[in-house]
Amino acid sequence: MRLTKFSHACVRLESDGAVLVVDPGTLSERAALDDADAVLVTHEHPDHLDVEALTDALGKRPSMTVYAHPDVAERQLADAITPVVPGDEFTAAGFHIRAYGGLHAIVHPDVPRIANVGFYVEEARLYHPGDSFDVPADAEVETLLVPISAPWLKASESIDFVRQVAPRRAYALHDAFYSDAGYAVVNRLLDNLTDAEYTRLSPGDRVDL
Repeated sequence: MRLTKFSHACVRLESDGAVLVVDPGTLSERAALDDADAVLVTHEHPDHLDVEALTDALGKRPSMTVYAHPDVAERQLADAITPVVPGDEFTAAGFHIRAYGGLHAIVHPDVPRIANVGFYVEEARLYHPGDSFDVPADAEVETLLVPISAPWLKASESIDFVRQVAPRRAYALHDAFYSDAGYAVVNRLLDNLTDAEYTRLSPGDRVDL
């Protein structure tokens, strides 16, 4: 099985010809959606959901399935989305998926929270939390995608998230907002203060899981 990291919060999983994409947003490359069989959307923010790109991809590949929280379906792409909520289990592109979480992390008490669904891909033992630090308590996570830059997080939360989930390896996620100097600090902290094999992949990097 192969993981390809795209910019910011988007990743692509490929296995035996099947393609699963998570969070193809406006900060990620449209190529992530090429020949995709299924798409998982954690929440409605545009850096995780590029409606125009997804609409174009569906036009080229009508068989592609899209899964997201019902709140997303109510606001956009309603006819194309299969609603999922935390606790659901389903199959997408041949992968067994379990949904976790429920709410986006707190940006500020004055900013209303929205729905957010984290996705665990059983075959890869991989967890994509979207914009949250919700721990999938009953999942055996070998590969964790850990958010490292956002208005809603600080480095200590990323570190504690990795410690709580205790994966074998962790790859940086949600990583489009800092300068190179900022990434150097965060990368060093996560490398030194967690037991996981931590790496910040560049867009286009591929790893075998």
